[in-house]
Amino acid sequence: MKKLLHTLLLLLVVGAAHAQEGIDSLIAIDEVAVVGRRPMKQIGVQRTAFDSVALKEHIALSMADVLTYNSSVFVKSYGRATLSTVAFRGTSPSHTQVLWNGMKLNSPMLGMTDFSMIPSYFIDEASLLHGSSSVSETGGGLGGAVKLSTRPKEYDGFHLQFVQGVGSFETFDEYLHLGYGNDRWQLSTRLVYATSPNDYKFVNRDKKLNIYDENHNIVSQYHPTERNRNGAFKDFHALQEIYYRLTDRDRLSLTAWYTASDRELPMISTSYAEEEEIENRQREETLRALLGWEHIASKGRLAAQAGYIHSWSAYDRRVTHGGNASEENDGGLPDGTMEYSRNHLNTLYGRLSGEYLPSERWLFSAEVAAHHHLSRAQGKEVIDSDGAHRAGFKEDRTELTATATARWRALPWLGLGLTLREELYDDEFSPLIPALFVDGELIRGGKLVLKGSLSRNYRYPTLNDLYFQPGGNPDLKPEKGWSYDVGLDLRLGSGKPLALSGSLAWFDSRIEDWILWYPKAMGYYTPENVKEVHSYGIEVELTPSWRPTKDWLLELHASYAWTPSLNVGERFSSADQSVGKQLPYVPEHSASATLRLGWRRWELGYKWCAYSERYTLSSNGSTITGTLEGYALSNLTLGQTLSLRWCDLSLRGAVNNLLDKEYVTVLSRPMPGINYELFIGITPKWGHRKR
Repeated sequence: MKKLLHTLLLLLVVGAAHAQEGIDSLIAIDEVAVVGRRPMKQIGVQRTAFDSVALKEHIALSMADVLTYNSSVFVKSYGRATLSTVAFRGTSPSHTQVLWNGMKLNSPMLGMTDFSMIPSYFIDEASLLHGSSSVSETGGGLGGAVKLSTRPKEYDGFHLQFVQGVGSFETFDEYLHLGYGNDRWQLSTRLVYATSPNDYKFVNRDKKLNIYDENHNIVSQYHPTERNRNGAFKDFHALQEIYYRLTDRDRLSLTAWYTASDRELPMISTSYAEEEEIENRQREETLRALLGWEHIASKGRLAAQAGYIHSWSAYDRRVTHGGNASEENDGGLPDGTMEYSRNHLNTLYGRLSGEYLPSERWLFSAEVAAHHHLSRAQGKEVIDSDGAHRAGFKEDRTELTATATARWRALPWLGLGLTLREELYDDEFSPLIPALFVDGELIRGGKLVLKGSLSRNYRYPTLNDLYFQPGGNPDLKPEKGWSYDVGLDLRLGSGKPLALSGSLAWFDSRIEDWILWYPKAMGYYTPENVKEVHSYGIEVELTPSWRPTKDWLLELHASYAWTPSLNVGERFSSADQSVGKQLPYVPEHSASATLRLGWRRWELGYKWCAYSERYTLSSNGSTITGTLEGYALSNLTLGQTLSLRWCDLSLRGAVNNLLDKEYVTVLSRPMPGINYELFIGITPKWGHRKR
């Protein structure tokens, strides 16, 4: 480990020294490429990038919505403004690494990220790194990684934009963007506020009510129409960005993102409690702050970051008995509280990274990143299996990762890459994690590229896996295994009226000691190491576009994934029926498509997504509650931008769930039927973009 760290530091120093020698022109390393060849950083990488249209379509979108309709990854959602998670290639949400400007967003307690809490209007660049392609990123995920980032807007003068959204169920969304820029400074403030009772109607297929005749005999039954109870939400997000250019080569940045959320948790469709009897509520406040420095020159790049995350969350479930809410006691918890939790998390973050391009054939990069988590979980006292009384936990965790990568253009048509990764969790080192990459041009100019990768997998249990009460298992082993993929990348007609791009990939992953939570006889769940999980399949993306004239554009983006993900381990007992079965909540088939038709300042959009059936039980039981039916959704949008003398005025309408499909993504959580949204945006013509 020491030798690896010394090598990393040496690469960073050498990169910085050569960066100082560069010419006066400012060239970002991401843009260094030889005409007709793939960028060096993309050798062997399976990557999906999202355009600005998908991210900024309208303010009601979260990153969960963007991923649902623009990728084949599985988005497990409990509804708008409720938990939404993302999973790659048959893995779980905790196997997906999420990065914001290089800093991890994954909770060290749960291991996952709630994408419903990420407004798409706060993200300027987003991409997916599939499988082994995530190894070189901070805390690379077993399934893949989601990279999110912000960037300077390059305004000259003042900028103002306001968008008002109004939707079904008395839903209101407001977005405000204030900006200022000159040759040295770029300042940006973004605000999002969303609120709704979220009380949509649905047919409750989990209940049956009787119809009686005049003699009180049951003559028939029906499924009642109910409202989504206890589903209101209020979300506030504020993003402040400050960029300062010290020189043509050096830039300082300060980014702070604050979130305050107050969400009711909808009651499940099997609940018979009256609305006034039960309240489920979750509150959260989170502050993420990043201070960064970046130096860019002709042959290299050097960057440093320091960050801090503070997060507080609270959950309360209480009975109000007849609708009379009781007063809070001295401890800040309402009388009659049945369940509650208070979680506090503070994270310190630091990263040093560098890149060096000595020639057109070589690219070296290295990174050292550290996260130190201080977590405290408080909850209602429980009696553990050993008879001890417990009420939460208090744990610290240090995560240190170091990576070194070399990319080599061995021949004009052949590229090779090697990444070495080392991790430290508290006082335990991971084994060395290598990743190999290769790509070769089958058609010159990058029109058809064959690429592949092979990597080791390693993941430590989360804090909740180890210490949650009741049920945490401190004896859990880390998950480990190997993954590989091979695929084709197609790029035809770039910059021409008719263009076609796409990709096809086969992937295969075997992971030992996979962690799954199982029910115990005492009435709670506990995690165990499943012997082995085998996940494999196919991913396909296709994007044809046609621009016959400058006024017209027709574009389609479609994706599909076939993902068997099987438990191939040994049985825990004779009653264990999970071996050889698909993992819970992993659809074997998933697909999405977005069709856009543009004419001048008009745009018509159609979005579609589909998931096959999902199992809620590890045994894949065919009971009523054991299988969730597959479904397909359709959305329709129409928008226009008007250029007035003093402002740009944008109008957009959306019809969601166009065919009024009844569906659930999570057991007993019915989703809304057809619903509508209208957005009006105003951008005064103050100042202008420099580029």
